[in-house]
Amino acid sequence: MTLTIWTEKYRPREFSEIHGQQEIIKRIEALVRQKNLPHLLFTGPAGVGKTTTALVISRTLFGEEWKNNVLELNASDERGIDVIRNKVKDFARTKAIGQAPFKIIYLDECDALTREAQQALRRTMENFTQTTRFILSANYSSKIIDPIQSRCAMFRFKPLEKKEIFAILEGITQRELLTITDTAKEALYDACGGDCRKLENLLQSCASLTSNLDEDVVFSMASMAKPAEIKTMLTLAIQNKFIDARSMLLKTMVDYGLAGIDIIKQIQKEILDLSIDGRTKMKLISACGECEFRLSEGSDEYLQLEAFLAKVALAGTAGAKTEREE
Repeated sequence: MTLTIWTEKYRPREFSEIHGQQEIIKRIEALVRQKNLPHLLFTGPAGVGKTTTALVISRTLFGEEWKNNVLELNASDERGIDVIRNKVKDFARTKAIGQAPFKIIYLDECDALTREAQQALRRTMENFTQTTRFILSANYSSKIIDPIQSRCAMFRFKPLEKKEIFAILEGITQRELLTITDTAKEALYDACGGDCRKLENLLQSCASLTSNLDEDVVFSMASMAKPAEIKTMLTLAIQNKFIDARSMLLKTMVDYGLAGIDIIKQIQKEILDLSIDGRTKMKLISACGECEFRLSEGSDEYLQLEAFLAKVALAGTAGAKTEREE
């Protein structure tokens, strides 16, 4: 065991080490080989390889000198127009060090830039193309103004698939001398949702407790309830055992330290696997959405979750009545 954060320890250094996004990597690698890189815009959820790809591009182009030829900024921290006018423009107007054809400015989470800053960035991208290429990263492309999008080659990253998550798990567990059960692998995939960064952080947290990982360790570290427990709770409510379902809900939240917003998302997933008709599932998922909105607006979480369970119980009662009538 080392004290290194695993998200950095196992960050890919070459294109061949990047998991997932095969088509994107193939196209970017071809551009890098030609050393004729356009401005790039990476979009997609967190932890799917946007920053890693930008760093691999930099290392491949510049070798050991990459840090001298790359400016990395997080637009969430520095989102105003002054950053674009000062830091970005000052770096962009100077020539690259060594034999590099241009410098790279990597702007992470650039959808957090104000509209004025994006307008200033557009002009900077236009004026300094001879010396600088921009790599922009955003969770939501819709928050990037059209003039910037039109100046970039856009690549849409997607969450990693199960086989890719398992491949990363296999590599890390072998190198860290960990043993892991199949149910723990499934639990890790459910907890991370295709987010590689979240996977590695969670795996390191679990490994700090034990080298033998099972689903109990994973769920306790991820602050997630076991899917079977959520399903049992919903089944009790459908069977009109509301008090039992309510007690199980409160116990689950206390045992795992869950907030209402966390458990409602797990509930939504488990509704799809319940043995009820499709129309009732749709009604319950709609109720989930309403409950989630109320929780995000600051409503009392216990009251809202109990109200949701009441709707589940009523839906179960209505379903049973329809069956009897038929």
